[in-house]
Amino acid sequence: MRFWDLRAPWLEPLRGLNGLDLSRLKKDIQPWQERHPAKHMMHAPLGSLNSIGHLWHAGRACATAAGFKKGIDRNFDPVLSMTPLN
Repeated sequence: MRFWDLRAPWLEPLRGLNGLDLSRLKKDIQPWQERHPAKHMMHAPLGSLNSIGHLWHAGRACATAAGFKKGIDRNFDPVLSMTPLN
């Protein structure tokens, strides 16, 4: 059974003489099917930043576990010689 042979109650109002009527398809759009370009254009950049951040932190965790990452030497940090603020 092919899709265009399907007889369904939701599909019958969209049929024309020669199959599915494109003008009816364009008009029969539900609110949840509308395109929101701002949402779509923010999803990819934020997702890629999230992915890069995940890879960065995963690499740091592996380096720390392997002993390559020692941290910053704070013995000669200028803050240690300053007087505390009140």
